This record gives sequence, C-alpha cells and structure tokens, in this order.
Amino acid sequence: MITTIIFDIGNVLADFTWEEHYRSFGYSEEILERLADATVKSPLWNEYDRGAMSDEEIIQGFIENDPGIEKEIRETLRDKGSMVIRNDYAIPWIQKLKGKGYRCLYLSNFSKSAHVDCAAALDFLPYMDGGILSYEEKIIKPMPEIYQLLIDRYGLVPQECVFLDDTPRNLEGAAKFGIHTIQFKNQAQAILELKKLGVEA
Repeated sequence: MITTIIFDIGNVLADFTWEEHYRSFGYSEEILERLADATVKSPLWNEYDRGAMSDEEIIQGFIENDPGIEKEIRETLRDKGSMVIRNDYAIPWIQKLKGKGYRCLYLSNFSKSAHVDCAAALDFLPYMDGGILSYEEKIIKPMPEIYQLLIDRYGLVPQECVFLDDTPRNLEGAAKFGIHTIQFKNQAQAILELKKLGVEA
C-alpha cells in the first residue's frame, strides 16, 4: 500500500523554463546556444544545486567555459525568477492527495539562489509535508545519500512510497532503495500510473 507520494519539483510541479528566460533578453540564436552550453548544459550546473560552492565561484566557472559571453552570463543569471513557473495543477493536486490521506514530500535538485529568486513559483511548498532541497544538504540526486536522508528524516518505509521525477537516473537511484518510481511526463499520465499502484490521485 502506498502511503507517501514524493515529488520532484522541476518539470513536475513546476516547469524549468531556462530557455524562455534566456530568450527574453533578445540574444541571437548563436549566443543562446553558447549560453546554454556554458551554463545549464554544463556539468557545473549541478554545483548550483549541490550548494557546496558560492554563486560567484559557479558563475566564474561558467565564464571560464566561454569567456566571450561573460556579460550575457552575468545578465541572465542576475535574477532567475522567470526560470521556474509553477504548474496550475500543483496546489490542487497536493491538496487532493493529502485529503485522501497521503503524505506528500518533495525531493529536488535546487539551488539556493533559485529558491530565493523563484519563491513565488514555489508557493506550493507550504502545502506539503516536508522534503529536501539539495542545496540545503550539499548532496544531489542521484547520490544515494539524498534518498537515505529522506527515508531517515521522515521515517519512510520505501515500499510504501512512490517517487515522481522526469529524469530516469534519479528514479533509478530511488528504486535501489525499494521506492516505487514513475517517470513523469504529464499529470494525466502520472495519475494513470499512480492508479496502477492503487493510489487515488
């Protein structure tokens, strides 16, 4: 029996809209591509979410990836508020699940600066029963430590939990602990998958 629903945030409860954010500055396609390669598509982006380096250290690393676009890198990352947009279904879905007696937790790779800049888009967090944002613990999915921490902190029985995430490697990490997993594509698909596990979503 499933008692706990664990949600990723980005591209599940809220959309990670980095491309729209970058486009809003009016750059050429070439600059947009270089920006993406230097930042969100760089392995260094994970360090934002891990929270072990300062923002300036990370931005310097992005600049080292492509020194010719330092101005654009600094400009686009000064305020990341429009990089995350909450999905309309987030709060009603959480409320419905909790109304049926399920515990709702979050487990997300998220940076401190995005948590601050995107606070308005994360207004569903107070409706949940807790969770982990990676930067607060200095560990990220799919590191085993982050799943173990969630299990220990909330006294979870892994076999009674289901984790919704859009990224296969993060789901594989959870499955190793015995947690049921669903690769999230859209809400309708996720509801169907949850029903197969006996969850009235």
